[in-house]
Amino acid sequence: MTDAIPLHIQRFILTSIDSVPHLEAILLLCTSVAEWTAAHLAQRLFITEKKAGDVLSDLCAAGFASKSDTDLFRYDPASPDLREMVDELDEIYPRQLVQVSRFIHMKTYKQAQAFGDAFKWRKE
Repeated sequence: MTDAIPLHIQRFILTSIDSVPHLEAILLLCTSVAEWTAAHLAQRLFITEKKAGDVLSDLCAAGFASKSDTDLFRYDPASPDLREMVDELDEIYPRQLVQVSRFIHMKTYKQAQAFGDAFKWRKE
């Protein structure tokens, strides 16, 4: 399933992309010269404004975006390497949308499973 996604992009997704809305927000920001509000992003991603605000805050904290004093967000990668990875992912995602989305969901499922496993009763 993930063979079509290059290994370095798989690693990037595992280490840097929290969810499909995070990925789609990054890609919207990187392909737009406009600055974004949480409300505008929410409309485009079909998520709540609060969730969009959380995603934008996460992207700022992770070095993908920056926020102006007037609560406008824009694509502002923290390094040229990060910009290159996003550019490559922007090329891959439209062609392999299902594979990339499944990979992200698989990652979050495994994280949830590991968290749940911590609460299993075990014989000692």
